[in-house]
Amino acid sequence: MADNLIHIAAIADLHCKSNFAGKFRALFSQISETANILLLCGDLVDYGLPEEAHVLVKELSDLTKRIPVIAVMGNHEFESGKIDEVQKILTDGGVLLLDGEACEIEGIGFAGVKGFAGGFGERLLAPWGEAIMKRFVHEAVDEALKLESALAKLRTTHRIALLHYSPIAATVMGEPLEIYPFLGSSRLEEPLNRFSVTAAFHGHAHHGVPEGKTKTGVPVYNVAMKLLEYSFPGQLPYRILNLPRGNGSPK
Repeated sequence: MADNLIHIAAIADLHCKSNFAGKFRALFSQISETANILLLCGDLVDYGLPEEAHVLVKELSDLTKRIPVIAVMGNHEFESGKIDEVQKILTDGGVLLLDGEACEIEGIGFAGVKGFAGGFGERLLAPWGEAIMKRFVHEAVDEALKLESALAKLRTTHRIALLHYSPIAATVMGEPLEIYPFLGSSRLEEPLNRFSVTAAFHGHAHHGVPEGKTKTGVPVYNVAMKLLEYSFPGQLPYRILNLPRGNGSPK
């Protein structure tokens, strides 16, 4: 890849299980040859089990020796109550996990959070009524504040946001309307607009739409693996964003 571009690959919702040895070998091999950086946008394992994380780390082992891998967690990582173990296995395996943190690689800034649910636009859930409903909304608010804090730390020309939950309704269209409130939150959109993010990536909505834009035109990409498989048949399920080295606009 001797060109003047940084090639950023992104995928989400691998849902790696303990019997998935070899499943991602071709995918990760091609990514290692075509990308400078890999973003993993949550639901990397299926039931949040350490044995699943061990399988994924082994699948990633050749790739992590060649290019940086940045990730955020999804809701599935929390399923079995072993999130700390899963995170340690992934980190020890060379994956850089972001949870309200920021990092800079190849002159590009990255900020990552899991995000949370709550709905979109005028139907955004408000912190009113029962205490448990208020806690639900406050979780979404806290995730948005973490994203804002991470983006504020970056001084790079290009800022890339990684999330699991969607920040806009446009990329979850196609999912049943009844589950829209559980697929993301508009509260995650405001930091993207405020900091003029170059692009945002998320997963979670397996039957959504591959891309959309925030109100100010920030590109948002849904990179859930199943979505990419049926949206781009015949291709391995990941997206590539090409950014110029140094200053400039994405191509």
